[in-house]
Amino acid sequence: MSDIIRVKDLSKHFGELKAVQQLSFSVGEGQVYGFLGQNGAGKSTTIRMLMTLIEPTDGEIELFGMNLRKHRKEILRQTGAIIEKPDLYKYLTAKENVRIFSRLSGIRATEKQIMDQLSLVGLAGRADSKVKTYSQGMKQRLGLACALVHNPGLIILDEPTNGLDPQGIADMRQLILHLSRDLRKTLLVSSHLLSEMEMIADHMLIIHKGEKVVEGKVSELLDPEKTMVELLTPDIKSAISVLKSGPWQSHLKDPSKGTVRLECNRNEIPALNQYLVEKSIPVQSLRPLNSLEDYFLSLTKV
Repeated sequence: MSDIIRVKDLSKHFGELKAVQQLSFSVGEGQVYGFLGQNGAGKSTTIRMLMTLIEPTDGEIELFGMNLRKHRKEILRQTGAIIEKPDLYKYLTAKENVRIFSRLSGIRATEKQIMDQLSLVGLAGRADSKVKTYSQGMKQRLGLACALVHNPGLIILDEPTNGLDPQGIADMRQLILHLSRDLRKTLLVSSHLLSEMEMIADHMLIIHKGEKVVEGKVSELLDPEKTMVELLTPDIKSAISVLKSGPWQSHLKDPSKGTVRLECNRNEIPALNQYLVEKSIPVQSLRPLNSLEDYFLSLTKV
């Protein structure tokens, strides 16, 4: 499987602010790649650099095996994107919006092509309605139709579920899965809704304060044999001392942050609890961090 996106040592500084710092990652063909981080982590800045909306301070970007600086036009012809909320003409109809965006992409879409895109996002029945009558979820789906009209191989979505109600989020989730599984598109999706990423992404990158925290397959990062467990105890100092001097030492993860976390097989949790009790450590709880959201918080907690 070839890489569609390859980023190496990418940085962006705004004066003294290091918005993105030495970021490297790759996105393979056909992947749904979750790009995760808290608000202000550097996700949108990175995506703007990928779309040539801002210049990097340093680093290299390749898309489709081509250098972005040298082959900008050729790359963008193969890329569709929604950066935050889509810019739509609210006094025009959905069909008219798709037609305009097709021309901006360098093609003249036929009536059938336009209706095919609107059908894909579930808006064929409202093709002749003005956009000002649309809900926020419908506007997001129309924005995606506009981004897809030139049949790109790569789709970049920046916080595509922002401001959507639960039904709108579910619709967008199904649409992303359809684009990946049925149409074989490659998607880079940024979000802070981690539970959604857990349902759609097969690979992910977590960034924090502009730097990579972790990258890998979601299935491996959430592997039950490598469960992150958080110990709640009123005596953290003694708990860390006991764990450091016993058989659980190799399982202990970065105790310097003021919390006690261990990586182990879920089936080992009862034995861990027994060991702590035998060592007179008061255990309030041993909580598996078994969701992507828990995992994310465990990595970025200061």
